[in-house]
Amino acid sequence: MVRTEIQLFLINAPGELGKLSRLFSDEGINIDALTIQDASDYVQGLFKARGKSLKRIAPAASYGSMQKDSARFALIRLLVNDTDRAMDLLSAKGYLFDILPVIALVIDNRPGMLAEMAQKFGEEGVNINYVYGSAMTDTDRALFVFSPEDIDLAAQIFREEEDGS
Repeated sequence: MVRTEIQLFLINAPGELGKLSRLFSDEGINIDALTIQDASDYVQGLFKARGKSLKRIAPAASYGSMQKDSARFALIRLLVNDTDRAMDLLSAKGYLFDILPVIALVIDNRPGMLAEMAQKFGEEGVNINYVYGSAMTDTDRALFVFSPEDIDLAAQIFREEEDGS
């Protein structure tokens, strides 16, 4: 249910994801879920979300530089089977990362299940910042990772469902 997502910036170059994946593999750490996006999209989202408040803390010339530099990186979000060991490993290897609580749900792999989950968040007034997930077409289960604005309320919603309340 509530899991810890690791977010890190990775140089956007051939072979970098392979290096990161091998690093985890060599230590027996499994990647349960992963999404990658161009970091410039993420930085631009920060600009939009923070608006004028961001402009107060950096001169205008810095914005162009931040956007240009961010295109050199990819934003990786991932769940692993051993978060503490993964964080220790990333720290030891000099990766810059952050952690964030997310809701990870294993759901039935059938039409409408994602709609039901998203609708449940909406009915409770919980906004979803982002979601990622997948399933193989020949399996009956799927894993979806939700980043809600209110993690405590989101966890309560799905805990009650599991408890049958």
